Amino acid sequence: MTAERTVPPPGGPPPERGFPPVSVIHPRGAAGGLRLPAGRRTARRHTTVLPLLAADAAAALTTAPVLPHPLVAAPLLLAVLCLNARAALYRPAAVPAVLDELPAVCARIAVSWCALAAVVAALSPTHALSVGTLLTGCVLQSAASWAGRGAVHWHRRRALARHPAAALVVGPAVTAPRVAAAFLRHPGSGLRPVGVLSDGGADGEGLPVLRTDEEAQRAVVQNSVRAVLIAGPAGEHTALLRKLADAGCELWAVDTHLPAPGRAADTAYDEAEPPPRRRSRRERIAGFSCCRLEVDRRPDGAAKRSLDVLVSGILLVLAGPMLLVCAVVLRVSDGPQVLFRQERVGRDGHPFTLLKFRTHRPADPHEAATRWSVAGERNMSRFCRFLRRTSLDELPQLWNVFRGDMTLVGPRPERPYFVTVFSRTYPGYAARHRMRTGLTGLAQIHGLRGDTSIEDRARFDNAYIDDWSLWQDVCILLRTAAALVRPTGS
Repeated sequence: MTAERTVPPPGGPPPERGFPPVSVIHPRGAAGGLRLPAGRRTARRHTTVLPLLAADAAAALTTAPVLPHPLVAAPLLLAVLCLNARAALYRPAAVPAVLDELPAVCARIAVSWCALAAVVAALSPTHALSVGTLLTGCVLQSAASWAGRGAVHWHRRRALARHPAAALVVGPAVTAPRVAAAFLRHPGSGLRPVGVLSDGGADGEGLPVLRTDEEAQRAVVQNSVRAVLIAGPAGEHTALLRKLADAGCELWAVDTHLPAPGRAADTAYDEAEPPPRRRSRRERIAGFSCCRLEVDRRPDGAAKRSLDVLVSGILLVLAGPMLLVCAVVLRVSDGPQVLFRQERVGRDGHPFTLLKFRTHRPADPHEAATRWSVAGERNMSRFCRFLRRTSLDELPQLWNVFRGDMTLVGPRPERPYFVTVFSRTYPGYAARHRMRTGLTGLAQIHGLRGDTSIEDRARFDNAYIDDWSLWQDVCILLRTAAALVRPTGS
């Protein structure tokens, strides 16, 4: 492929859609991506979670007098906390109400006491808990937990009424202003709309109406927006919702319709759903049935980074002799400059220097920056063809992974020139840069390497980020290793 074939991009002509130009490339040292004022969201969550944990812990300790030994309260406390956490009872509700969660709390207390009684009876039959002790313990702990959680929720409701969190309402002109006005009429909901993002000629009900994503981002930062109310189809604002979610905003799908007869209530959210996310339980806010869209699983978290460091470190040690042999053979057969350094675009558009074994010498810097592929280059030596066919030329990127420039599994990095072109041409391409770029990815194990569809790559990469899990990373790595047995190269 020659340099002239770089535009239009590979994979066929670009789709004919009216999307505005988008660029995710930032100069070195610039802050990429949307950044909200730090600290407030984390502090608000901790001020709710920690008191609830303390209330449940104190409730468990109040039952120590009825236990055969005070130390038995420790496993009881651990069991209750784990069961409550599993049921998301420490996840702050929009409008906290102790009576709503009381059945779930009491049920988990009862299960914990029954499990404790079974363990005590098995290990020390002489200290088996009687039925009266079980009932007394369950009642005492349930009452103490109800009192403690009630105090925490009462305090939080007062705080929300005095200082409601700023919210942005996103949706069509028909529904978004109506939802904003309803929330303004109910300050006790804890959310105060500060603007409406709508494509049509909406009347903001006294609130500013935002027309573009740029205006919305400025409003989010200036007003310290912490929640987004999605009151209908997001339309072309889906990319903005991704940014807001990754920046720490909570996304709420607001059901603005009454379910039709025979229609499941959950389907009322289908029209309002932004990028694929897991849903939590429904909550009633300002009279609307709302559903929080979970965004807590970050694909660049500590677990993924630990896997990167562990695997890349082991592979660097094991592949050290192979790297040395490849470098020596390249030096003898093709001359100096064994390593090829090239600028690529990483997370949030930040550039970094990618390492590869040099298999081709471009004629000039322009060719290096804009030539799409050298797979058909005739002047390439036999050993260089072997490196590309077996993907051994990519091995030095293990150092990029170990350093943190890249991750083992993620969207493949591309040069700034092509990132600019593809971001303007293909919807969703710029959203790939929500996470660190990877050595391999979901698109690559589905055959999307070299001169293949960029639109398909963007779709697979965004699907990987939306559905990320550590097990999915392991599966992709195993499938990549299996693919190396039958190499095709690029």
